[in-house]
Amino acid sequence: MPQPEHISRLGVPDSASLDEDLQVIWRKCVDKLGFVPNVYSAYSLKPQRLRNFMAMYNEIMLAESGLSKLEREMVAVVVSAANRCYYCLVAHGAMVRQLSGDPELGEMMALNYRVAKLDRRQRVMLDFAWKMTTTPYLIEDPDRAALRAAGLSNEDIFDLAETIGFFNLSNRMASAMDMMPNREYHRAGRTRGPQESEP
Repeated sequence: MPQPEHISRLGVPDSASLDEDLQVIWRKCVDKLGFVPNVYSAYSLKPQRLRNFMAMYNEIMLAESGLSKLEREMVAVVVSAANRCYYCLVAHGAMVRQLSGDPELGEMMALNYRVAKLDRRQRVMLDFAWKMTTTPYLIEDPDRAALRAAGLSNEDIFDLAETIGFFNLSNRMASAMDMMPNREYHRAGRTRGPQESEP
């Protein structure tokens, strides 16, 4: 059974009506990915918010960090699993599959990250992401100490917390708009082996 046809229950502006800078981004997405991510289309309802969203995403997910791109994507999926965010589970699960070259890892992150054979650093990071999402008021010094003991610096912990916070925001916006993921994400990274990837 296919997913619903809509992109967002709040509607999506005609891309031809967008400012030229956004139309340039649309063309780059089509050239590079073959499609425009539906999150961009949904956020284009408020063009400046879309620009802000893209800038924050790029800074958190693509800028230099002690956290690898794959680790940040794993965090995105675990947060989205806790929040049951369909859009982000599909889109970022695809990114985990692509970056890892493992078609099973995305599903393990989405359904129960604890079944995955993770190293100690990843396990502690994802435990922290789950706790920060489900019971943030219970975070205490021992949680930060566990991250440090797993090799994360204070800067790494900052980056981890910001990634968790960003995806909690993103999940809630996607749920509020009933945002649907691009169908291309469902197929991405399903064969074993490293593949090209983009956010």
